[in-house]
Amino acid sequence: MSRKEELLKLIDYDIALVPLIDEVVYLEGQLDYLRDLPKIKVHPTDTSKQKLTPAAKLYKEMLQQYTNIIRILLRATGTDENEEESPLRKWMKEHVNTE
Repeated sequence: MSRKEELLKLIDYDIALVPLIDEVVYLEGQLDYLRDLPKIKVHPTDTSKQKLTPAAKLYKEMLQQYTNIIRILLRATGTDENEEESPLRKWMKEHVNTE
């Protein structure tokens, strides 16, 4: 089973979420590629001088996109681990008159 098929099964083939699955598969491939590239360029004579490579910047940006899409998918499928009520919401339900 391919990664795309695995993810489609998890979302129960919800047509609204299919584009996000395509993005997840794409980003996973790009992140795998970028992960193996150098992230820091060190000056040849002064090792205290360092700077990020374009690969490091791209990796950071794509990882953020990937994380956001995964969060959306988790919420959409009802598997979000942060579904418990916050203490503030619990207090509001107990103390605010819900007429």
